[in-house]
Amino acid sequence: MAVGLGPLPTLHPVPGFELGIASAGIKRPGRKDIVVMRCAEGSTVAGVFTLNAFCAAPVILSKKRVLGPVRYFLTNTGNANAGTGEPGLAAAERTCARLAELAGVDATAVLPFSTGVIGEPLPVEKIEAALGDALADLAEGNWAAAATGIMTTDTLPKGASRQFVHDGVTVTVTGISKGAGMIKPNMATMLGYIATDAKVAQGVLQDLLRDAANKSFNRITIDGDTSTNDCCMLVATGQAALPEVTQASGELFAALKQAVLEVSMEVAQAIVRDGEGATKFVTVQVNGGGTYQECLDVAYAVAHSPLIKTALFASDPNWGRILAAVGRAGVPQLDVSKIDVFLGDVCIASKGGRAATYTEDQGAAVMAREEIGIRIELGRGGCSETIWTTDLSHEYVKINAEYRT
Repeated sequence: MAVGLGPLPTLHPVPGFELGIASAGIKRPGRKDIVVMRCAEGSTVAGVFTLNAFCAAPVILSKKRVLGPVRYFLTNTGNANAGTGEPGLAAAERTCARLAELAGVDATAVLPFSTGVIGEPLPVEKIEAALGDALADLAEGNWAAAATGIMTTDTLPKGASRQFVHDGVTVTVTGISKGAGMIKPNMATMLGYIATDAKVAQGVLQDLLRDAANKSFNRITIDGDTSTNDCCMLVATGQAALPEVTQASGELFAALKQAVLEVSMEVAQAIVRDGEGATKFVTVQVNGGGTYQECLDVAYAVAHSPLIKTALFASDPNWGRILAAVGRAGVPQLDVSKIDVFLGDVCIASKGGRAATYTEDQGAAVMAREEIGIRIELGRGGCSETIWTTDLSHEYVKINAEYRT
């Protein structure tokens, strides 16, 4: 049911970054559910992680190890290894240790990532048995296979790639992500992996990822639930024959920042387009806020309203639900007489009530589209924010009611 999401685009290999896929049969025999990624020696790695207090064991371990040196990522699907306490942490450490043994590196150079059902013991033996096959499969061109290997309830793999030329040298940025439900960012969201062959100092790389995540992954929501396992990683392998980026300035940094942002935005929006049961891709734009935070508060109040989301699914221009959400967003001293609300380019409400020019047919025509824009003009200041979300369908309920069966 993915909205406007087709086959993967060309995903350019990133020199110095390899991916290998194997089957551990965690939930289904034969399912490709293990992905190993290898970073060239000397790579720098940055990461952003969930702020959920019940963060998963692999998140705890990866946060400790991300400053490196990092050589391998180990991802499993089908089991989140979250809500598993000390045994879960020991299980994550054990799988990393086994991969490190096979690869001939220190165990601290392996970062684990898990996604799937919360609260069940990690099937360590199954994962360990698949690691040899994953290592044997390592190749720089395996991005598309890895994008499929990290999927859970996703219906399609998600990836994006950009290249630019600086001083005659081609620089590549490629990324993949997974996620379709339990999506409400609180750092990044879901699992995401982006790599470039540029050489970037770790501090600059971390700031670059944090900024990109805030503009992309941190601006999407499907159901308002922040996962226990959210992680997004950015790797700079340093294989491109260019000077190291040591500060956030200059032409090379600007081009790299733009490429990373574009890849992040594309794979983040792909998560929304493939939201569980989604039939609509919805952009919520809030302009004229006194602060950026109040713009976000209004946008998320609209995006998380079950009444609005079900109206979107039904293609029902029930604009009163939007006004109600804006009014309860918690913006202090909100003057509703200054607020205009638009569906697409159609003004549906103005100065606190129904717009004089609005007709039900106009609203219905916009709501019948697969891609819908909701724009709210607060008239309070110069701040703006945009987020992306979905409708709420029967299929979403079905998927999550039957998730463990």
